Amino acid sequence: MTQPAERTTTVALSLLPSDLGGAKALPGDGEDTETAKARGSALHLLLQHLPDHPPPAWDSVAAQLVQGAPDLLAEARRLLTDPALQPLFAPGSLAEVSLTAPWGQHHLLGAIDRLVVTPDQVLAVDYKSNRTVPADASAVPDGILRQMGAYLHMLQAIFAQPVAVAILWTQTGTLMPLDPDIVRAALARATTSGTGNP
Repeated sequence: MTQPAERTTTVALSLLPSDLGGAKALPGDGEDTETAKARGSALHLLLQHLPDHPPPAWDSVAAQLVQGAPDLLAEARRLLTDPALQPLFAPGSLAEVSLTAPWGQHHLLGAIDRLVVTPDQVLAVDYKSNRTVPADASAVPDGILRQMGAYLHMLQAIFAQPVAVAILWTQTGTLMPLDPDIVRAALARATTSGTGNP
């Protein structure tokens, strides 16, 4: 009773890379937010699990994962059988990789859709099911750039290899690499639930 109380330690706020502010879609996407989220979540499930099964089993596996969405299975099948995208889904690639790292006074906590780790490079790929796809990396909405900047930041804290980040636009099957400097600058603009910059 005669001693001063110890100072409490401030607990770092955990932030999701998708919650760093900024627009996530281009004008004209055409779907309401809830519909777009549900569709994107279902497609993510298919792209996460189908590569673990032989193609003849995809119909039955998809039926267990997603109810009544044959168009999504067709879209997933198109992506998974695209020769240009085979390295993303090859044996040894990783799906839904959870990771965390400090960022300023906060803690980033997220999951990367697909991670390909080789002795020479780490490639992180995020799936985006936007109906309207940017023509090039310079037109990617800032909220997505911030998210990718968070992934780059976390991976560089973990791996010694050079880290690359890219978006797979599922609507077109386009794999779009993002300049590290662009996503770092976007992360620096990020907001943290009204508390300002980190």
